Amino acid sequence: MERPTLLALAGVAPPQNEANEADTAAEPAQERVSVVVARVVERELDAAIVLRGRTQAARQVEVRSETSGLVMSEPLSRGSRVKASHVLCELDPGTRRATLAEAEARLAEAEINYTAASRLRDDGFAAETRVAGAEAARRGAEAAVEAAQRELERLKIRAPFDGILEVDTAERGSLLSPGALCGTVIQLDPMLLVAFAAEAQIDQLSVGAEAGARLSNGTDVVGRVTFLARSADPATRTFRVEVTVPNPDLTIRDGMSADILIAASANRGHLVPGSALTLDDEGRLGLRLVDPEDRTLFAPVRVLRDTADGFWVAGLPEVADVVVVGHEYVTDGVVVNPVRREDGE
Repeated sequence: MERPTLLALAGVAPPQNEANEADTAAEPAQERVSVVVARVVERELDAAIVLRGRTQAARQVEVRSETSGLVMSEPLSRGSRVKASHVLCELDPGTRRATLAEAEARLAEAEINYTAASRLRDDGFAAETRVAGAEAARRGAEAAVEAAQRELERLKIRAPFDGILEVDTAERGSLLSPGALCGTVIQLDPMLLVAFAAEAQIDQLSVGAEAGARLSNGTDVVGRVTFLARSADPATRTFRVEVTVPNPDLTIRDGMSADILIAASANRGHLVPGSALTLDDEGRLGLRLVDPEDRTLFAPVRVLRDTADGFWVAGLPEVADVVVVGHEYVTDGVVVNPVRREDGE
C-alpha cells in the first residue's frame, strides 16, 4: 500500500507539502487547443469589378398603326437601315381626302357666315348671339379640317429614329387596324452592356466610370457606365448596371454575352482563404482571430470580392492573425496554441 494510504488508516495526517503535491497530481492538466494561424496585412485592392452581362439595343420600338387601312407600300426587308421619319408603311387614303375637302368647304362657308354676321352686328341689324353662333361654327369647321389633315398624316407610318428593322414591315395589301404592327426598329449605335451588381459591389461603382468588356465572339469594347439602378431586383437583390459603348459599324449584336470590367473606387482589404470564414451565433459572417495573449475572438467582416486566391474582406485590423485551421473548434476567449503559417504554405 502507498504511504499516504497507510498514514490515513493509522489516523496520521501527512505532511503539508505532501498533501499539496497529492492535490496537484489529482488536478488534470489543462491542454491548449492547437490552431493554425496566418498573419494577413491590409492591402490595396485592384480598383475594378468584374460582372457577367449581355449586350442590349439602346432603343427598340414596335411601330404600330394609329388608323385603319390597306397597306399600299412595298414591304421593307428585315435588316434594312432606316433613318428617322423614313416611311415604313403607307396606307390607302380611301375617302379621307374627300373628307378633308368637305371639311375645307364647310370652313369656307363658316367664315363667310361669320363675316356677314359681324358686319350686321356692327350695323345694328344682328344680335350678339348670332355672331357668337357663327364664330362657334367657324371654329368647329377649323377643328374638322385639322382632324381630317391629321388623319391623312397617319396614313404614312414613319420610323421614330435611325435604326435597323428587326422584322419585315407589313406586306402590301394587308389590312392594318389601329394598334396593328407595321415593323420593329432597333438602335444598335450606341450599344448597351447590361449586367447586375451585388449589394456589396454597387456602392463601389459610379456613373461615368470607365469600363471595358470582352464579348462572346472575342471582340473587346470600351465605354462608360451610364446607369446604376437605385432599386434592387426583388427576386435576386441585385442592381442593374448599364455601360454604353460605341458601335458605328454595327458589329455588336443584341443579346451577346459579355464579361465586363468596370473601374471601381479604391478599397483596402485583407485577402483570406474562403475556408477561414465562419458564422457567429448571430449569423454574422466573420473570422476567428488570435490576440497577443493567444486568446481567440470573433471579428465580423464584409466581403469585397471573390477571387481564385480567396476572399477580399473588410473590417479587420491593419494586421491580423487569422485562424485558418481549427476555427470550428474554438469560441471567443479560448486560450490556444497558435501554429504560425508562413505565406505560401
